[in-house]
Amino acid sequence: MNLSTTKPPVHNNTHSALPPAWDAGWFGIRSALRFRADSLGVLMAAAQTGARYGHMVDLRFGPVSRFLVSHPDWVRHIYVEQAAKFYKTQQVKDILGPSLGNGLLISDGDFWRRQRKLAQPAFHHKRIEGYAGTMVDFTQRMLSQWNSASSTRDIDQDMMQLTMEIVAKCLFDADVASDAAGLGEAITTSNKLASARFTKLFVPPTWVPTRDNKRAVQAIDTIDHVLMRFIHQRRAEGLDALRERSDLLSMLLAAVDEDGSGGMTDKQARDEAFTLFVAGHETTATTLTWVWYLLSQNPVAEAKLHEELEHVLGGRTPTVADLARLPFTDWVIKETLRLYPVAWITSREAIEPVQVGDYAFDKGAVFFLSPYVLHHDATYFEAPEEFRPERWAGDFEKQLPRFAYFPFGGGPRVCIGNTFALMEAQLILATIAQRFTMRLAPGQVVEPLPLITLRSKYGLKMEVVGRE
Repeated sequence: MNLSTTKPPVHNNTHSALPPAWDAGWFGIRSALRFRADSLGVLMAAAQTGARYGHMVDLRFGPVSRFLVSHPDWVRHIYVEQAAKFYKTQQVKDILGPSLGNGLLISDGDFWRRQRKLAQPAFHHKRIEGYAGTMVDFTQRMLSQWNSASSTRDIDQDMMQLTMEIVAKCLFDADVASDAAGLGEAITTSNKLASARFTKLFVPPTWVPTRDNKRAVQAIDTIDHVLMRFIHQRRAEGLDALRERSDLLSMLLAAVDEDGSGGMTDKQARDEAFTLFVAGHETTATTLTWVWYLLSQNPVAEAKLHEELEHVLGGRTPTVADLARLPFTDWVIKETLRLYPVAWITSREAIEPVQVGDYAFDKGAVFFLSPYVLHHDATYFEAPEEFRPERWAGDFEKQLPRFAYFPFGGGPRVCIGNTFALMEAQLILATIAQRFTMRLAPGQVVEPLPLITLRSKYGLKMEVVGRE
């Protein structure tokens, strides 16, 4: 089957013709509770309903509609063809704004374009390749603390600390090893509290001194304390010294607009640093957590990975030049991102009347776009629930419709750090898998937890065994 030719059926209607995914009931309370209890299951069931109506369905929460888009063509309409007609939703800004400020993840319009242009040079592919040595060195430093004999470790926490230290060094030229425990706890707390706010019918303003609001403020203050310390240290060095540095933070503080006007204020630099620090390490850490789980459940795939690493590397540490000769390593990462996309759902709000597919929508319409839904669609992925890294061999990815697989979003707002994250994940996987094998610890239950990112609900304790 030529997947690129599959098209949704045509419906020349307004959005009022779309069916609700369920009976909202109880003024929207029942539907909100259902979504909160099983977000992934609800999305998959709603997508099946929507398949009969042009792959569009109304996720109705009482009087509030959220339109789930579940066909690659319609995702492309929103991300690419009509990108200028959509902003991040007001709900996202209200909930994430207190922590992320007006950073790249939630800013819009001319301000977003300016900030993106100022940050982009730090993610040039040549500069990213220069980070490879740091990524491998920090991974080796972590492994030196592991025992070659069997031991049980919280792998999710290990991956979080490792990628946090790598991001801090590569993007801020800073060492956060002494702050890692507190930062990790603060990021997890902020993530959980923000996620809970998305599914509540009433969310008290952040200035109301509720228990959760107090915890959220404390978590943000913990991260801010570290980031502002970095910013003040850089400012104290002076502009000439900043221009000599190559890390992202120095570039942001030293950057000026094309017309020669001033660059970022401390507040703007803080917002971008906060966004890239939190998102930049959590995405890779969460992906690697799922990698180790999936490999532990699929010994054939694990054996193929070990064979490739032994053949290409022969026991030495990987370099960026080796990645082209490690295709199976790359496929393991891609397949993990397919099954467990970290950014499992995104949303967009129309800032003017729009046509999406063959439905007309009013200004203010909010759309859900879910990589998780499309990545588990049997139309594009045979046996979608199975872990099959080899499915990515040959021209498989080129044959897919552009947005059947989109773990990093797409269009002008595609994740600025996607190349960084993929290279980091491959290098860490290659470094660790040469030396250690992992198995689930007895009694460990694994279940996806859809917060802001798609984490493992109960963490991931694993028995780590050194390889001969």
